[in-house]
Amino acid sequence: MKTKILLGLRIIIALILIQTLRFKFTAHPDSVYIFEQVGLEPFGRIGIGILELIAGILLLIPKTVWAGASITLGVIGGAIFMHLTKLGIDVNGDGGVLFFTALVTFILSSIVLYFYRKEIPFLK
Repeated sequence: MKTKILLGLRIIIALILIQTLRFKFTAHPDSVYIFEQVGLEPFGRIGIGILELIAGILLLIPKTVWAGASITLGVIGGAIFMHLTKLGIDVNGDGGVLFFTALVTFILSSIVLYFYRKEIPFLK
């Protein structure tokens, strides 16, 4: 049962990460606006998109779940920090959807990493 729930969480996180890539990689105006506000357009937008793609893939591979969750925590932690310091909760009138999605992703990644902590090679 626990493994099915964890697999479900991993898939949810990967879907959240991967579904946002179309906005980053196609230079959607909202994505460009966000990264301009934090001074990371265009290289940060593309670089973070690549990191999110890697994290999403690693979350789906059983031996690399810990790495995917760790990368996700770092990237999404940065996104939450940017929301709290430069962007605000409501970005371009989205009602806080991006911010709350980031929070959910961060929390789910924390849970996944906790359960896969024994798989981290350098902590064994």
